[in-house]
Amino acid sequence: MLSYRHSFHAGNHADVIKHIVQSLILSALRQKEKPFVYHDTHSGVGRYDLTHEWSEKTGEYKLGIGRLWQQEQLPEELTSYLSAIKTLNQDNELQFYPGSPRVARSHLRQQDRMVLTELHPSDYPLLQQEFHRDRQVSIFKEDGFKRLKASLPPKERRGLVLIDPPYELAKEYRDVVQALYQAYKRWATGIYAVWYPVVNRCDIDDMVESIKGLGIRKILQIELGVTPDTNERGMTASGMIVINPPWKLEQQMQTILPYLKKTIAPATGHYTLDWVVPE
Repeated sequence: MLSYRHSFHAGNHADVIKHIVQSLILSALRQKEKPFVYHDTHSGVGRYDLTHEWSEKTGEYKLGIGRLWQQEQLPEELTSYLSAIKTLNQDNELQFYPGSPRVARSHLRQQDRMVLTELHPSDYPLLQQEFHRDRQVSIFKEDGFKRLKASLPPKERRGLVLIDPPYELAKEYRDVVQALYQAYKRWATGIYAVWYPVVNRCDIDDMVESIKGLGIRKILQIELGVTPDTNERGMTASGMIVINPPWKLEQQMQTILPYLKKTIAPATGHYTLDWVVPE
């Protein structure tokens, strides 16, 4: 099933929390000279035009990056994330929003590389075009979990795997757990960041419990909600499950999460920062 198009949702509150965490992890990897690899299982197109009719139809970005973009004083911890956005926009006008591959590319040094997978027949050629002739980027049109399994362990032995399927089908929650199990067996020292949407809280609780059951240590949960959980249709929150997080990440999110709640959803927002499994 490949009906999901991220263009309708780019720059929303879920993208904000996902890409902030992604940026902080990649910034931490840059602290050492040794090369690292970034692996993206569901890459999308790379960048999104917020003036496109699809984006304007939902207007979700206005309640996400749009609210951050208007702020004059921001926490220093958001610098690397916002830098990735500013490189795509001129004169402080917000037109383009980077997908996770473009966020990652802004953090890569000459010695680093990234592996992107995208199966959608319309998104794949756009992703190819975005990174045309970029020798640090490998792009595959195949199942992201199969490519991940085939690519590990990486030669660099350092890096980040971002797992963020659209969760169109109930089985995708189980697929994520299985992918983590297979990947961790091959590369136990890698950093894994799993994005999830809160549409039905029971699905997330079940997935987190299944991840806990894998016997993996050092698992941090980061979540930002904009409205209380409900049985109605729609995403109320989203978060990241991070395995082997950089040591500063928890401290950084202690500053960022209250700020995001205040800026994006001051009346109904909430957040979670919790060790699912400690070290």
